[in-house]
Amino acid sequence: MNLKAIPLAALAAVSLATPGLVLADSGLFIGGSVGSTTLDESIDGTVFDDNATAFRLVTGYQFGDMLGLEIGYQDFGELDETVDGPIPVQASISADGWTAGATLDLPLGDRFSLFGRAGYFFWDADVVVDGLAVDVPGDENPYFGAGARLNLGSNFSLIGDWSRFELDDLDTDVISIGFQYRFGQ
Repeated sequence: MNLKAIPLAALAAVSLATPGLVLADSGLFIGGSVGSTTLDESIDGTVFDDNATAFRLVTGYQFGDMLGLEIGYQDFGELDETVDGPIPVQASISADGWTAGATLDLPLGDRFSLFGRAGYFFWDADVVVDGLAVDVPGDENPYFGAGARLNLGSNFSLIGDWSRFELDDLDTDVISIGFQYRFGQ
């Protein structure tokens, strides 16, 4: 089975189950965020240092106050770098993919909680060097992060978080702010 099909199949299963879960006063949630991707790595001796706008869409299920499962889509945006040398070379990297993971919340009152997240990222990337595409095979790698959630009502929350994605030999960080909507609360 294609590794990219696994998160897509899980997303379809959650979507099909949504009407029944909503009626059952569920912990089903959806969310989205926008933020900044940072890449500061040496790639084959060349320093690549850039930021880009990233976004994430996520859905999942919260079991009680502490444990949740989530799947989502993460887009890192496009990171560009001009490599100095005898002849300057323009390079760009863009990556996106599906996430599947778990969250662990630490409620600190009715309105505020801290959380951690970890899972796997099923991704592919496009790399272009001086207008020529470089073949980069898709892969899956771990991700982890932490954040804070401020409940603005029984269903709507504001979320701020940091996540690190370990893509083969590259580590990229995403800092974002977003929302989460919980059904049936």
